[in-house]
Amino acid sequence: MRRTVRMLAAALVAAVGVGAGVPAAAAGSSDTALRKALDGVVAGGDAVGARVLVAGNGRTVRLRAGSATLGGRRPVPYEGRYRIGSVTKTFVATVLLQLVAEGKVGLDEPVRRRLPGLLPADKDAITVRMLLHHSSGLADYVSTVPRGADFVRHRFDHYDARELVRRIADKPLLFAPGTDWKYTNVNYVLAGLLIEAVPGRPWGAEVTRRVIRPLGLRATGVPGDDARVPGPHAHGYDRVSPGAEPVDITELNPTVADASGAMISSDADLDRFLTALTGGRLLPARQLAELLPREGDRVPYGLGIFRVPNSCGVTAWGHTGEIHGYYTLALTTPDRSRRAVVSVTTATYPLPDDSPVYAAVRKLTDAALCG
Repeated sequence: MRRTVRMLAAALVAAVGVGAGVPAAAAGSSDTALRKALDGVVAGGDAVGARVLVAGNGRTVRLRAGSATLGGRRPVPYEGRYRIGSVTKTFVATVLLQLVAEGKVGLDEPVRRRLPGLLPADKDAITVRMLLHHSSGLADYVSTVPRGADFVRHRFDHYDARELVRRIADKPLLFAPGTDWKYTNVNYVLAGLLIEAVPGRPWGAEVTRRVIRPLGLRATGVPGDDARVPGPHAHGYDRVSPGAEPVDITELNPTVADASGAMISSDADLDRFLTALTGGRLLPARQLAELLPREGDRVPYGLGIFRVPNSCGVTAWGHTGEIHGYYTLALTTPDRSRRAVVSVTTATYPLPDDSPVYAAVRKLTDAALCG
């Protein structure tokens, strides 16, 4: 959740490429290269376990490294579930764009029209599009959430979405709405509230009805206040202070992330979702074109999804996610012939900017894409 796109946003805006996933056979890379790269993800100490699914062109490869628990011998389960953090945003954007396609909300209408009184008058120019694109200029609420030992003590607390927005409502805008780009989680908390305001049902219910059930995503869900990760799963951890022993943080109340990052899923489900989404099964052509980043734009972010270039010239679409104990990356090439989902159980949250996990994941996806 916090600064969850550091590996992508900062690097991509600076025009530094990050790899995208592809089946080894399609790219000419070997399973040995993938294995070496995956082992590197857990070698630096910031990760407990890691798993990668690479798929496409009729072939699927699954690899895992590390363990399901800190110091344990049980391997990371191949079919395990995990918190997907900000990959949730792509689900939320999909549903909101479905509502746009149905004529129930306009991309360029002011947010205040649907959520009157939630934002003060100096933020009246913020539109639905700006929320999905992260160009609203709103400050983020994440800095107001307890961290370290305080978060561990309060990790089962419930967070109300409107209250999260109110925490930043009176803060100065980072820039005039629509004039710049800054990734802030509060944009998608507001997007979730917009979904609730239009059909009158919570965003999680709409994601379930419109995406999860139609695609048969059996391992995917919106847990609400349920602190558990259901079914088989690897455990995530957090160091409450530098040098401290990691604390098991697997169970927490995900309302702290709300529509910006609360969902749970699996490798296979995320692959199915991205394949269906980019293949036009969930959105009409017009709204799908709005969702996807445009070539040549300064910021490689559409309305809920990144464009991810690579040094070997292949572009992919997808999203990262980081929440306490878990880091996720899900990608597909535009033709869906090359796809990858990486899930990491982390030993600290948030991962440091210089964490070896980021470099290792880049090598992993490079091995999958460029061979």
